[in-house]
Amino acid sequence: MKPYAESCEVNKAPILAVLKEIFADRKRVLEIASGTGQHAVHFARELPHLVWQPSERAQNLAGIRAWLDEAQLPNVLAPLALDVNDAHWDVNDASSPVTDVDAIFNANTVHIISWPEVERLFAHIARIIAPGGYVCLYGPYNYGGKFTSESNARFDAWLKARDPDSGVRDFEAVNQLAASHGLKLLRDIAMPSNNRILMWEAKDSNH
Repeated sequence: MKPYAESCEVNKAPILAVLKEIFADRKRVLEIASGTGQHAVHFARELPHLVWQPSERAQNLAGIRAWLDEAQLPNVLAPLALDVNDAHWDVNDASSPVTDVDAIFNANTVHIISWPEVERLFAHIARIIAPGGYVCLYGPYNYGGKFTSESNARFDAWLKARDPDSGVRDFEAVNQLAASHGLKLLRDIAMPSNNRILMWEAKDSNH
């Protein structure tokens, strides 16, 4: 049985509308934390010019494979086992499947994981994104230390009740972290349900 997330069904159309524009000239996308696999199937089907590389923690790969097996899309690669807490993702290894990535997409992760894990996530991203590549993160953010809506405040309280290290992140802190890894903010796009898509570009040479 395929895993299913209602949130993916709700947000896939507005996210796709943005990706059609900002990934129009991209070739190879790494989706970090693909979750159920619903996004990978929907976006790859609607963006056939892209090679879509899903990834997740090892225990979640079977669910993604179930979606991919059903969809049978030629432009989606087998999902990779990637965990933000791995010391490195072997992306500089000649045998690594993560190569020539000129775009990275992630939805709804930075508020789920702890801040040290967010820091590790951006360190990984900086190592694997090609010069001039785009990094796009979808989810809720605070601005000036304030929630943008009552629903985001409630969501933050719910997250912290589950895990005190999680929570809606401050845009300024995330953008500063991105900048420290050579990523320049290009777009901050308002999305439905008080979410955003943040889009950065990797500098000409990564460090």
